[in-house]
Amino acid sequence: MTTPPKNPAASGKKDQFSSAGFILAAIGSSVGLGNMWKFPYITGQNGGAAFFLLFIVCLIVIGLPVLLAELAIGRAGRGSAATSFVKAGGSKVFGRLGLLQVIAPFLILTFYVIVAGWTLHYAVQSFSGHLYSNPDFKGQFNSFIGGYMPIIWQAVAILITGFVVVKGISGGIEKFNKVLIPGLIILLIVLMIRAVSLPGAGEGVSFFLNPDFSKLTPESALVALGHAFFSLSLGMGILLTYGAYVDKRQSLGSATIAIGVGDLIYAFVAGLIIFPTTASFGIEPDSGPSLVFIALPAAFSAMPFGAFFGGLFFVLLAIAALTSAVSLLEVPVTYLMDRWKWGRTKSVVIISVLVLLLGLPSALSFGIVPGLSEMGSKNFFDWLDFITSNILLPVGGLITTIFAGYFWKGAAEAAGLKSGWFRVWLFMLRYVAPILVLLVLLDTTGILKLK
Repeated sequence: MTTPPKNPAASGKKDQFSSAGFILAAIGSSVGLGNMWKFPYITGQNGGAAFFLLFIVCLIVIGLPVLLAELAIGRAGRGSAATSFVKAGGSKVFGRLGLLQVIAPFLILTFYVIVAGWTLHYAVQSFSGHLYSNPDFKGQFNSFIGGYMPIIWQAVAILITGFVVVKGISGGIEKFNKVLIPGLIILLIVLMIRAVSLPGAGEGVSFFLNPDFSKLTPESALVALGHAFFSLSLGMGILLTYGAYVDKRQSLGSATIAIGVGDLIYAFVAGLIIFPTTASFGIEPDSGPSLVFIALPAAFSAMPFGAFFGGLFFVLLAIAALTSAVSLLEVPVTYLMDRWKWGRTKSVVIISVLVLLLGLPSALSFGIVPGLSEMGSKNFFDWLDFITSNILLPVGGLITTIFAGYFWKGAAEAAGLKSGWFRVWLFMLRYVAPILVLLVLLDTTGILKLK
């Protein structure tokens, strides 16, 4: 009797997603923190609903074609984000380039679980009421991230993430998302109803839904392109990896549309939570941690049952963070299983420990270690975020579009598109997506700035 291979990606896919489970997992990877604290800010800066319409166009033009390409390469290659390029029929050069789509999510995970830990801590603090015992929310946040407690919560976040991934695709990631994504939807609806019913919320809703096309600039187009690209988790190997676990009978075209719609709905509802809340309490919808961990707690402290609704909000963020973290962890884990033929448990343990250890500089870069908190214009955490988000991910997207558009002979069969749609898809991959992704790369790195 022969021993079955340890890696199901190379053994006929005994462990794979169901149709619904795959779509929920893919949506879970795209439902991250960016749409909650970045999307409202860039939307407000660029004309409200006018920017949202532009974002939809960019998502259709660049996001969905690249998304379909990643899924198709992953399913055709049945390997990791790196090896799928070669197994799908590409040269070894693409295998080496594809390794960037393994390195990027690993590096992202080292600091992403830190923020996931923050959300878990704040959920506990909100439900207990301790968060609102001191009105100095900025001081509370700075004191928290400037201490050692984030390391404890970072470890909790990676333990939860590793526990899910070690259970496998159908028994871990799929079950996790089947529970959490419906829960996420319920929380979104509850918080949206609470937000739009606040006194003065109408001003925020109006700001979000009334388009101001005068604020749109060429720079707005690049911002919308970048957010459409990043909000779908493109260029980081997640959808390439998930594609390897998709049944051959699954329509990738239909799945692509479902994932895109899910991402749009999440962004839209996030706007209907943030803008009414900030308008009701006179808060600027600023970007990043200052909005989520400083401004919004001040709003929750002033509203009836604020501790409860604040707790729900941070649980919502924690779910968004953990579903994305699970997707990020699966990428290097699948690579180790595929490349070195290691078992899933061994791969998860090794990557999780490395993530925890290599994440320490990021966790300690908010004041404890001066050398990490003062590195030019950014601290260590911010530099790692900048390099991965603004360089590695666009480069990963370029690799996908160039391979699928110019070098992949099996693209038509793998994508499962009819001839007319295939020609449109191929045109986008060859002549539109690479140029736009390159423009995003030049813009986010500061090489090109349009006004």
